[in-house]
Amino acid sequence: MRGLLLRLSALDSDAASAVRVISFFDALVAQHAGLERLVASTAQLAECPAGLAVPETGVWLRVDAEGASLAAAPPPSVSRELDGGGRVWLERDGGPLPLDEIVLERFAIAAAVLLGETRSRLSGLDDPALVELIVSASAGDAERSRALHLLGFSPLTPIRVLAVGSGPLPEPPGPQAAIGRQHAVLVPAETIVPIGHTIGIGPVLPAMRAPESWRAATVAVRFAAPGVVDAMRWDDLGALGPIAQQIKVAEIGDIPDVQALDRLAAEAGGPDTLDVLTAVAATDSVRKAATLVHRHHSSVAARLARAETSIGYAVDSPAGRFRLTLALALRRLRDSA
Repeated sequence: MRGLLLRLSALDSDAASAVRVISFFDALVAQHAGLERLVASTAQLAECPAGLAVPETGVWLRVDAEGASLAAAPPPSVSRELDGGGRVWLERDGGPLPLDEIVLERFAIAAAVLLGETRSRLSGLDDPALVELIVSASAGDAERSRALHLLGFSPLTPIRVLAVGSGPLPEPPGPQAAIGRQHAVLVPAETIVPIGHTIGIGPVLPAMRAPESWRAATVAVRFAAPGVVDAMRWDDLGALGPIAQQIKVAEIGDIPDVQALDRLAAEAGGPDTLDVLTAVAATDSVRKAATLVHRHHSSVAARLARAETSIGYAVDSPAGRFRLTLALALRRLRDSA
């Protein structure tokens, strides 16, 4: 099929070229290509972004000329309505090419046929199965957009994905599903995150990009410290988030500052001392740290002094606080793997 027709701009506006366009789309239908492939192939053929939207079922696809998915509202474009509702479109920067009309016509016909093949694919899934599909990086855009529709989300709705590491939320603010050892929760961007649970909070993204928010949330939850820092936002990790996605967990234990914390944890009362250090790193004063761990500030100050002797540096300077914060974060990253 690629040999049959590679670029619309290379064709003349004659009957033979129109037949080649028709054959191009007929081949996609005959191969039961799937909606993602149909839209991507059309965009590559037309050498401009192409899209498909069916509001009734929630299917929404938009692909650029290179075949990459786009998760943003399309600009004004020429379109063709589908029988039964919905539309397909091309986003041509300049004026239309001579064969654009027949491309849109055959694009619409092929979309209607392939929509009929996929219309019932998600009908038997419950909410957790739909959530799992939405955050899966291997799911197709057509299935993801339909699943979002079934859960009441538009593909372009700004959402966050939460990664809950302390078991399912008893009253989740959105649809929830168990994925491995964690639970994924889909929430609108402005949702207030429940307190008292270990949660990683993914970045705000269009709902079609939920897998990216979920992946970021699963990294963020590994930096949470239950009882001290329950919820961790990906946005607050800054450069540490991407670093965490690249670093090899097995190498973290070789870092001297992490080894110093490991030695401290092995001492009598070590876990409590680490809680104090975590609170100190998360606040800007000993008194605030004491409140966070429910200790008297003098007790926290004394424990902090002993900890500084053990780890070999003071934490009351910007450099010392950063060094402690990084070592604690890396240790949590390692231990949560």
